[in-house]
Amino acid sequence: MRQHRLIADVERICRADGRLAAALTYGSFAAGQGDVHSDIEFWLFFESPPDPYEWIRGVGPSHYVVGNEFGAHVAFFPGLIRGEFHFATAADIPSVGSWPARGAPVDRMIVVDRSGALRKALDQLPDQPRLPGTPDERAELCGRFANWLILAHHVTRRGEWLRAVDALTHVQRHLLWMARLAENRTQHWLTPSRAAETDLPPAVLHDLHLATATADPDSLRAALSAAWSTGRRYWPELAPVPTGLFAELDAAM
Repeated sequence: MRQHRLIADVERICRADGRLAAALTYGSFAAGQGDVHSDIEFWLFFESPPDPYEWIRGVGPSHYVVGNEFGAHVAFFPGLIRGEFHFATAADIPSVGSWPARGAPVDRMIVVDRSGALRKALDQLPDQPRLPGTPDERAELCGRFANWLILAHHVTRRGEWLRAVDALTHVQRHLLWMARLAENRTQHWLTPSRAAETDLPPAVLHDLHLATATADPDSLRAALSAAWSTGRRYWPELAPVPTGLFAELDAAM
């Protein structure tokens, strides 16, 4: 795969760059799950930060590099391969210990670790993220689902259909979390839509597919009704039912 060649090039450059205190790779390839559609992803911790665009050019030809909304620089390599690079300082290495989880074995993640500080930070992390386990945490998850559902309902009624589609994506994400928790299919928790087609039972997928819509009032109303029907089924398994809210949503949806 082209991704494997790019990863090898990045790792070679990292080991040769004396400004680099530490580097790690994460995501699908670090976890051993990468395929031809997967990104390559790195965190780079420098003693003396370089120009990100110049450093990425050293990896190989790319069509374009853009700074994304999460602070990473994303390169589009030939074959529409995304390379995600986070440029940080050596002083930022301990912050890795505050991440929700590793998602891959430490030895597969570390590319460069000149002081041992990166391994120390990674060793603090659990293999998988902590799930909502307390009654309050599960109730909060269900409440956030209701929050987005009610917003999507109102903007649909107002005729802001594109805004409703946007709100519905948040409804769907929380519905996926609720379904994963209730069905005990919590792999890929941080990105609940990832591999949903293989993680979740067909009947659950069918219900989740019904909760999707285009920017059309009839499509939106049907999706909202389906989302509430599915969420209403899972909510009692996860948290106490707010009866007044349920009654109003039953009438609205």
